[in-house]
Amino acid sequence: MATIAPRLMHAAPWLALSLAVTLAGCAGLPDERLAAEALKRGDTSTAEQNYRQLAELGYVRSQVGLADLQLASGTPEDLEKAEQTYRLALDQSPRAQARLGKLLARKLDASPAERREAAELLNASFTAGEPSSLLPLVVLYLQYPQDFPAMNVQERISSWRQQGHSQADLAQILLYRTQGNYDQHLGEIEQICQGLIAEADVCYVELATVYQKRGQAAKQQALLKRLMVGYRSAVVTPQRVDDVAQVLADAELGTPDEERAQQLLETIAPSYPAAWVSLARLLYDYPGLGDIDTLMGYLDKGRAAALPRAELLLGRLYYEGKLVAQDPHKAEEHLRKAAPSEPSANYFLGQIYLRGYLGDIYPQKALDHLLSAARNGRSSADFALAQMYSQGKGVLPDPVNAFVFSQLALAKNTPQATELARLIEQQLQPAQRTQAEQLLRDERQVRGNVLQEQASLQAQNQ
Repeated sequence: MATIAPRLMHAAPWLALSLAVTLAGCAGLPDERLAAEALKRGDTSTAEQNYRQLAELGYVRSQVGLADLQLASGTPEDLEKAEQTYRLALDQSPRAQARLGKLLARKLDASPAERREAAELLNASFTAGEPSSLLPLVVLYLQYPQDFPAMNVQERISSWRQQGHSQADLAQILLYRTQGNYDQHLGEIEQICQGLIAEADVCYVELATVYQKRGQAAKQQALLKRLMVGYRSAVVTPQRVDDVAQVLADAELGTPDEERAQQLLETIAPSYPAAWVSLARLLYDYPGLGDIDTLMGYLDKGRAAALPRAELLLGRLYYEGKLVAQDPHKAEEHLRKAAPSEPSANYFLGQIYLRGYLGDIYPQKALDHLLSAARNGRSSADFALAQMYSQGKGVLPDPVNAFVFSQLALAKNTPQATELARLIEQQLQPAQRTQAEQLLRDERQVRGNVLQEQASLQAQNQ
């Protein structure tokens, strides 16, 4: 008995805790069930309180739940807290590995070491049964090939596909988009997504794209009918309906069906405010669908929902003077509201400051906003920066910086970008070239290889 008593005394607090948690529903003690129920009704405060207390006691699922809430907040401080909280659960939770891997992979200022850690975590969690880790892992390989020089992405995807992982099929489509040979594989993409559409609603977007490119109206109509049946039964998210509407309205994919796109967006808009902004953009692109009052009404609803895209489009309207009277001051006001999350807003702000639309040229403001837009994938901003430094718009001419941004602007793939890059390269002195090429490498390292926006969105929403 002398040896048993100390063990019982040591175990007593944990037995008491176990009993207390079991009785939590009536005793007011922390409870994962109560946290989950609170989340369902949108009570994040109660959920966080329960998760935090259990997380501090070492409960792994609560640590992950708490970190998820911190991640959802999105502030820099909470993202740091989320990273620390996920790390507490890494050894016992593939889900924590997956979430931390995704967090590190998306950090704008991630170091090569952090990206490699992200890849290790995503690979480990995928191997442990977290299929959602595969696409972010592939995106990481594609965005930062310099960090994974030995990685053959196509071979890796092919191996996963041979093992029967459905997410690898979606990764193959992502690779086609990234490599620019999507159109050469339309038949394969159609076959993949016909088999996966019940489990991956992104396939509605891919199939709509295939049928739009091929002009297969009958197949498109059948797909849209199935899409709306899925939406009304809550199997398909309104975001996917919005995505498909964007495909129908995109003239670069085939003959646009803007009226059908409008019908889809009007159906989901009352319960999905982002669709109001999509409707406004649709009328911006196709004025025949409605007048300016209708467009502004859509934007008012989008702004009432605090959607930055609404501020972006309204700012653009005042910037261009296309459908309303041009007003640079109103444009600046609305674009500044959108700038923290909308790269295009930074591009237009940069142009306002660079061109002196407010009465004077503000070169530092122009540089700050254009550089932000460029680093978020707007090659038009690189072109503007190249012009700024080559022509001395508001700044002293700087052939080194002009070379850097003109080379990056080549992604724009326009005759103007090609010609500007050629002229700047001819003017670069031999002594400046080494410095310019090093700065170009540094800037590419900062940015990584920016994937097409649609491909990135596809990966993030799996």
